[in-house]
Amino acid sequence: MCCVTVLRNVFRLIWTGALVLTGCSRVPAKPVTPAPRVTLTVFAAASLSDAFTEIGQAFEAAQPGVKVVFNFAGSQQLRTQLEQGAQADVFVSADVREMDAAIAAGLVVSGTQVVFVHNQLTVILPKDNPGHVEHLADLARPGLKLVLAAENVPVGAYTRQALDRMAADPAFPAGFKAAVLANLVSSEDNVKQVVAKVSLGDADAGIVYISDVTPAVAVRVTTLPIPDRYNITATYLIAPLHHSSQPVLAAEFVAIVLSPAGQAALRHWGFLPVRP
Repeated sequence: MCCVTVLRNVFRLIWTGALVLTGCSRVPAKPVTPAPRVTLTVFAAASLSDAFTEIGQAFEAAQPGVKVVFNFAGSQQLRTQLEQGAQADVFVSADVREMDAAIAAGLVVSGTQVVFVHNQLTVILPKDNPGHVEHLADLARPGLKLVLAAENVPVGAYTRQALDRMAADPAFPAGFKAAVLANLVSSEDNVKQVVAKVSLGDADAGIVYISDVTPAVAVRVTTLPIPDRYNITATYLIAPLHHSSQPVLAAEFVAIVLSPAGQAALRHWGFLPVRP
């Protein structure tokens, strides 16, 4: 059974309402005017686009009249948009730093944020591997074209932490991190842009989340795993926004992401759920 079907079945159990039965009446029934559609707006980290689109579709199927609208971007971009007055109901960050900043700005009430999933990093290369990258140390080879997310993007910050761990290992040459960053030809605003550039052959290598290597991406790239001793575990948090216009729906969306069905959907897309 696919994840969407499982999610829909769970949602039906959660939100099944009482059936309104029409009795035998001689008075003609009045035409029913459809209720206006309600929009739930979710600002979510770009790396969640596939998984959350699936969850959102199932949420809509179980909630007639509700439309889930997503804004996927780098967590730092989303938080900035919210600070500048953008309206939304749920904020989903790929790191603790941006969620803490949202709390400090009064966008999220402290204590309502929840860690709901984890992720890790991997190196991606074009299928034909034009840079001949076989080992992590090859990332420091002069002339290699490397694309990373910018340092203020969660995946960009995690990447630099992983490079610090590698540089601290005597197995890597002196000045390893500096040499790797010297190969940087582009700094991107979100992880999907890194994936796109490597997939198109505009770079020899990039570092992204494991979950970004979806089946559609895997036909265009190959991966070079980063061992656990160097890897960084990304922490994702979700919270209803303080001034949401749909607080009940926002809470229900958060609950579904945390539910076994929501966690199964995230696992299907390569994430590391925090709940079984």
